[in-house]
Amino acid sequence: MAKIRVTLVKSTIGQVASVKGTVAALGLKKIRSSKELDDTPAIQGMIAKVKHLVKVESI
Repeated sequence: MAKIRVTLVKSTIGQVASVKGTVAALGLKKIRSSKELDDTPAIQGMIAKVKHLVKVESI
């Protein structure tokens, strides 16, 4: 399965609770923290919800 790297590039301060929860569910805690995840439809949906806060790279 393809892998992607998701990096938090902007703070979640001031965001609604559902966006904060989605960032936490992706495994991101601090700015510039990264996680390597499988490229599944569920993960793609989560990334679409927080696309204004994260950077996504293919591995």
